[in-house]
Amino acid sequence: MTKNGGRGGTIEHGFPHLATVRASITALFRRMSADGVRAYATSLSPADAAFDASDDLHLGAQRVASAVVRALRLPDVRTVVAFRPMEEAAVVELTAGPEYFIEVSDRFRIHRRDLAAALSHEIAHVLLHRLELAFPDPAENEILTDTAAAYLGAGWLLLDAYREDALTHQRFGYLTPEEFGYVLAKRAALFGEDPSAWFTSPQAYEAYVRGSARAARDHRRAPLAAAGPLARRRYARARRGGAAPAGAAYRFEPEASGPGLRVAFPCPVCAQRVRVPVRGRLRARCGLCGTVLDCDT
Repeated sequence: MTKNGGRGGTIEHGFPHLATVRASITALFRRMSADGVRAYATSLSPADAAFDASDDLHLGAQRVASAVVRALRLPDVRTVVAFRPMEEAAVVELTAGPEYFIEVSDRFRIHRRDLAAALSHEIAHVLLHRLELAFPDPAENEILTDTAAAYLGAGWLLLDAYREDALTHQRFGYLTPEEFGYVLAKRAALFGEDPSAWFTSPQAYEAYVRGSARAARDHRRAPLAAAGPLARRRYARARRGGAAPAGAAYRFEPEASGPGLRVAFPCPVCAQRVRVPVRGRLRARCGLCGTVLDCDT
């Protein structure tokens, strides 16, 4: 059984789980293939996620759950949504399927706007369960689930559920708001999609902007040709010495044959390591996601 907390109190910020987030994106590409990931080009629409007071409680919840199931491309999955008093936002029992029982907090009987967010996390658990994709550490597996939900088009709702003001402190899931923004920006870059117009929470939009800025830095790191002057100078010094500085995303390795060097660095799209010879300007194709990268090695 998985649990999804709708958390109040102090809300963590920044990028404390970024390494696991990047590993999660890599894992999705490895398990699903580049074509499999690119099949998720259409996000869950705000209209399909809407659940308001005019909807019948149970029929509306089932409609929203079915929309999330479709967005995550699970055509043979059926969900049954029930309400009960509980501290967590939602829980799902991971069985052999095809029917999955999801319990959600009674508070969604009244506060309906975030039901789709809670369901997106739980149904992402179902997707990963069916893919047999999981990390050994339960905490990291929850990060994987949030990342999958956001990267595959349903988890923007989890960021939109984030609210932090004088009256409300709420977030769903296990990523920080900025990390959700980072994953959504990665998705936006892959599919040419801008989710910012969908946010109803001003704090969610601000977190998306901060996450987008962090994601953009991945495309400006040496040895990518788009790296800025300072990054280029640091890279040139490291190349002359044959060793990357502490904390650098790249590292130098001897070539398999000959006296030369090659540089290994994370693909800015899928975070898989790409290895290319140190030979100046060149173009490299990531073997995992297929992205063509302009490099200056």
